[in-house]
Amino acid sequence: MAIDATAQVHPSAVIEDGASIGPGCRIGPFCTVGPEVVLGAGVELKSHVVVTGWTEIGDETVIWPFAVVGEVPQDLKFKGEHTRLVIGKRNRIREGATLNTGTEGGGGVTTVGDDCLLMTGAHVGHDATLGDRIVLANQVAIAGHCVIGDDVIVGGLSGIHQFVRIGRGAIIGAVTMVTNDVIPFGLVQAPRGELDGLNLVGLKRRGVGRGDITALRAAYQMLAQGEGPFIDRARRLAEETESDYVREVTDFILGASDRSFLTPS
Repeated sequence: MAIDATAQVHPSAVIEDGASIGPGCRIGPFCTVGPEVVLGAGVELKSHVVVTGWTEIGDETVIWPFAVVGEVPQDLKFKGEHTRLVIGKRNRIREGATLNTGTEGGGGVTTVGDDCLLMTGAHVGHDATLGDRIVLANQVAIAGHCVIGDDVIVGGLSGIHQFVRIGRGAIIGAVTMVTNDVIPFGLVQAPRGELDGLNLVGLKRRGVGRGDITALRAAYQMLAQGEGPFIDRARRLAEETESDYVREVTDFILGASDRSFLTPS
């Protein structure tokens, strides 16, 4: 067990032999930290937090009470293999959230990037890959093997089906079930997840220029109303566009996927 001299550990917390607690960490009452856990500098566990498994948590991440971080996957195929959970810096993991380690069949690691907010009761399943600055609202469930791009927002009580990819900057409305891939900057809503436009508010907030937004809107119209199959429309867009944002959309559509796509209604 390695506890930095500047760390503060409440007497009721249990830190198992082998754990590494970085400088400036604060471990609150009744927390449990397992033997293979590594906490970076300034990590705070409020109280009643369980961090277990082969888990690494980046600097200045804060975890609220009753979250369970690093438990084994909820997967009947899991046979106890030695797999990981890696969480980046400055994340906020709120009350009752759950994050599981990976599985051997899924690559062995679940990953969360930097500066994410996982609200009350959010779940990140095994082998999922989350980027930076993601917001998962209350009770959002991310199933196994999902890939969630940077700057994605998922509204409360929504569920993301296993193996789904959600592109950068997309937004998912509340109480939505997403069963197919979502293009970058897409807007998804309705109970069964319909692609209903672009996340124009998010694009403007991030300072995307008017020219790129206009190009994205034109690209969306072509994907929605152009001739031929959806994939063929994306291929034509890729050949014609000069916008990096549109090219990001076409690269996403033409990339490898285990699911089909939500297409414009």
